[in-house]
Amino acid sequence: SYAGADVPEFYEMVEALFTAEEAEINNLLSRKPALASDVAREAGRDEGELAALLEKMAHKGLCSTFLFEGKRYYQGAPFMPGIFEYQFIGGKVGEREKRIARLIHSYKSAYDATKGETKITFPMTRVIPVDRKISVKNAVHTYDQVATYISKYDTICVGSCYCRQAAKLRDEDIHGMPIDVCMWFGRMGENAVEKLGGRKVSKEEARKILDATEEAGLVHMSRNTSEDIDFMCNCDRWHCDVIKGVLRQPKPGLIFNSGFQPFFDKERCIGCETCIGRCPPQALTMGEAGVPVVDLDRCFGCAVCATGCEQDAIGMDQKPGFPAPPRTAQDLVAALKAKAASRSS
Repeated sequence: SYAGADVPEFYEMVEALFTAEEAEINNLLSRKPALASDVAREAGRDEGELAALLEKMAHKGLCSTFLFEGKRYYQGAPFMPGIFEYQFIGGKVGEREKRIARLIHSYKSAYDATKGETKITFPMTRVIPVDRKISVKNAVHTYDQVATYISKYDTICVGSCYCRQAAKLRDEDIHGMPIDVCMWFGRMGENAVEKLGGRKVSKEEARKILDATEEAGLVHMSRNTSEDIDFMCNCDRWHCDVIKGVLRQPKPGLIFNSGFQPFFDKERCIGCETCIGRCPPQALTMGEAGVPVVDLDRCFGCAVCATGCEQDAIGMDQKPGFPAPPRTAQDLVAALKAKAASRSS
């Protein structure tokens, strides 16, 4: 989450993001939603003035907010996922955004250098496969289908991918990948539309956007739960913080996966190697028989290889024994704690 590290880059970054007054109020906000009146009482401030300040912070992407039963609630947000992403959802390209993009990048680099590489012991995120490429002999669960989440929510927001937008603002090559393709659902989507410059889209438009991401070779990614997903990122191998972090692990495919793996039709495959070039984790190589072979320790099961095959020679099969994702965010937290306890015992 890139919680504050005591390095010079941190102070330079937060001074650009927050005013002193906003930082003071931010320190009073917790992840538990609160009314402006509650925060004002704790701060010893006038409720009207405090509410106006919270609204300003929400528009700057410094906190989250939502309406519930006609009342406006506010809650603190971590740096990531949270405040860092909120800065770029609207796709602005002004001097402030360029400076923020560089300051966040500098801080994250300093943080990583200070803390060292994090070993992932249980996946916080998961890949959602391109379900139309799954072989008909497989059972396709609802959580394996992007259509599940598009159908579930009335509010769907599309905004700029934080990773590629920030890279573009730093004048880096984004390899021709689309930017305005990441999605937020439900309350998170409402916050992105109301406060952060996101764009509300219809279910039909959302499906078309996801088709475009698959054509480009992006990976569908979300929280490692089956039910309460409220965002869907569409990620590339060059800039996505999650994918870059996963690829630094000894066996990336074991901790970031869809539960599926590719198979190759030898009769259809012409050995063009398009799939090899498209593969985000670079898990494919050409075999001696002229057909690609897959390194399952690296493979994400994303089906990017299959969507790029003009010969329709690649399909996806379920990985034997692959566990279902935790059902809810609470179940995910419990699984993380259980894994940590097992390692310490």
